[in-house]
Amino acid sequence: MSPILTNQGKCQSAISTYMALFLLVLCGLSCFLQCLADSFRDAKGKVSGLWVMDGSVNKLSLAKSRQYRLRFLDFFHATVSVVVFVAVALFDKNVMSCFFREPTEEVKELLSTLRLGIGLVSSLLFLAFPTKRHGIGTPLSQE
Repeated sequence: MSPILTNQGKCQSAISTYMALFLLVLCGLSCFLQCLADSFRDAKGKVSGLWVMDGSVNKLSLAKSRQYRLRFLDFFHATVSVVVFVAVALFDKNVMSCFFREPTEEVKELLSTLRLGIGLVSSLLFLAFPTKRHGIGTPLSQE
């Protein structure tokens, strides 16, 4: 979508810049919310996701529901995931040339190094503080 919204990185109007920014914000918000998603198995073995739509049969016990509440670590993972998304998205050549008209070679080198640093630090943080949350697309454990 970014090549279309940024006109191959040549944002010729404020509208195309705002549309590209809106796309980045929307994708960043999606990235944040997907980190907070979880799935669980009810007593019958049925897998339920974001929230139970009918709210009837799939109720969890109080002890089991406490396992699925949001914790600080979940928001930490979501925030770091958004930082990684921003590092990848903003350093795309189309997006970069839309928001930063003519970056110098020094700026390009700094941004490349920054992207590598963000990836390394976030990977170490994810390894140091793992989460048990089953996000969208993550296989559900047998528990």
